[in-house]
Amino acid sequence: MLDSTDVAGVRRLARDGLLAGSAAAAPPGVRARLRGAVYSVAWPLVFTRITKPLERRRRHPDCARGLEWLRPDCLDRFHDDVEAVVEHALRRATGPIENLEGWLATRLSPATVDAHRRRRGEIGALQRPRLPSWLGDALFGDTWLCDLAVQILTWAGVPTAAGAELWPLDAWAARRAEVTGEPVADRDTIDREVRKVLTAMRSRPKWYDEHVERPLGHKRAPVAPMPADNAAEPPALELVGRDEIEDAQLARLAEEALAAIDSRLARGDPAEEVVAVVIRTLFGAAGSGDSARDDWLAAALADRERLDGIVATVLAILGR
Repeated sequence: MLDSTDVAGVRRLARDGLLAGSAAAAPPGVRARLRGAVYSVAWPLVFTRITKPLERRRRHPDCARGLEWLRPDCLDRFHDDVEAVVEHALRRATGPIENLEGWLATRLSPATVDAHRRRRGEIGALQRPRLPSWLGDALFGDTWLCDLAVQILTWAGVPTAAGAELWPLDAWAARRAEVTGEPVADRDTIDREVRKVLTAMRSRPKWYDEHVERPLGHKRAPVAPMPADNAAEPPALELVGRDEIEDAQLARLAEEALAAIDSRLARGDPAEEVVAVVIRTLFGAAGSGDSARDDWLAAALADRERLDGIVATVLAILGR
C-alpha cells in the first residue's frame, strides 16, 4: 500500500536527480510504487491547473467542484492527464529538483499535450488537425465549412461518441453560430453540412480512410438493447425517470445557449436580441412536445419585463 514514505522517497530521489534513473532501473513492483507516489503529488496540480479551468470553460460547474463531482467522461480525461504527467516525470526528471510540485507545474502543459497527440496518432487521427489546402479548395473556401472540417478531424480522434450519435451536432450548431454570426441552425442543417464536408474529404479515399474512417472505428460505441426473438422490440430500459432525462437535455441546451450568447456578446451584438434569438432557437426547437412549456417560453420572450429579467440573469451567469 502507498504511504507517506513513498512520497517522501520520491521527493528525495528528485532532489538528488535520481528519479528518472531509479524509475527506469526499478523492477515492476518498485516502479508501481514510484508511479503511485508521483501520482499523489501530481493529481492536485492537474485538477487545479488543468481540469478545473477546463470544466469551467465547458460550463460544467459541478465538475469543477472536485473529483467526486466529475462526470464519467470528465473523470476519464482527468486520469489521462494525470497519467501523462506522471509518465513525463518518470522519464524527464533527470536532474536535481528541489521543489517537485513547482517543477511538475511547469511540465503540465507539454506532458498533457504530448500525450494527447500521441493517443490521437496511435489510432490514425491527425495529431494537430489542420485544414489541407486541397480540402479548403474543395469547400470553396467557405469559412464555416472549413471550420467544420477541422472540427470533424478533431472529433474523429476523440475516443467517446456523442451519446447514441456519431457526431456532436448540437455542439456544432452552437459553434456555427459563433463562426457565422447567424442564429443557431437546426440539426438537419448541420447534418447536411457534415455530409457535404465528408463528401469533399472522400475525394481522397486513402487520406479519408487513414485520418477519418480509421479513428472513428476506435470510438466506444453505445450499447443498444437486443430485441427478443420473434417478438416486438421491447421498450428501452429507463435507468432514470423521464423528468430527469428532460432535465439533462435542458441542462445541455443551457450550456450550448450560454456558449452561443457569450460568443455573440463578445462581438458586440445587443444583449436583448442575442438572448431572445438564441433561447427561442435552442429551446423552442428542443422537440419536447410540451406545449405548455412552449407557450410559457413564447409569452416570456414577448413580455418586456420578463425578458429583461432573463437577460439580466444570463448576463450575471456570464459575469458581464
